[in-house]
Amino acid sequence: MPLREEFQSYGNFLFKHRSSLPIIFLVIALIAHAYYQYFNFPRYSPFTRFQYEIIALFVAIIGQIIRAYTVGYTPDGTSGRNTATQVASEVNQTGIYSIVRHPLYIGNYFMWLGVAMLTENFWFVMAFTFLYWVYYERIMFAEEEFLREKFGEIYTTWAAKTPAFFPSFKNWEKPSLPFSWKKVIKKEKNGIVGIFVLFYLFEIVGKVAKNLSININTSTWFYPAIISIIIYFILRYLKYNSSFFKEDGR
Repeated sequence: MPLREEFQSYGNFLFKHRSSLPIIFLVIALIAHAYYQYFNFPRYSPFTRFQYEIIALFVAIIGQIIRAYTVGYTPDGTSGRNTATQVASEVNQTGIYSIVRHPLYIGNYFMWLGVAMLTENFWFVMAFTFLYWVYYERIMFAEEEFLREKFGEIYTTWAAKTPAFFPSFKNWEKPSLPFSWKKVIKKEKNGIVGIFVLFYLFEIVGKVAKNLSININTSTWFYPAIISIIIYFILRYLKYNSSFFKEDGR
């Protein structure tokens, strides 16, 4: 198989499973975190564990903000979480898409980087960054082949002046649509709750590995995780049982 078709085939496979394959990374990260805690590896960070977790949380939230900003300005049928097949009703070319072609994957990187940082292992973070690039490079290739075939010159003209992953602000264009908080909440509630739940999970795993015991009543991330879960189910109920989130074309 020619390399171009091979890359596209791999990319389509990874695209269809991009919601489930990261679970493998999560399991490996939890195992690494437990291993370092159990054997009490020395910490090289000048910060306390809690301070370091706040920094990691800040990194993850940066990723979520990038995703929220992207999704909030896009029309229906683009920038979605679909995994069954490639979908695009148009080529987004304004707003953040005027400075970078794959802003959602930049957001994903920072969100998962915050999680990878919880292991407090430099080499694990570097390995994650390398594997993330290889993983999403194939997905981006498959997406771009789909867009090239569907939109032709419209896509190639935009892609020729817009970087794939490292933003360039010289071609900035104002978003063509107003920002929609409703769409952000509707589409991104999974990521928001996921951040706090994962931080709590790492805290639990670390305590069990280090102390061979756990006390959830004194857990730092317990209450943020519980509150975010409650909010998630409230929003999920509103999504399926009211018209609150309905917007024409969004």
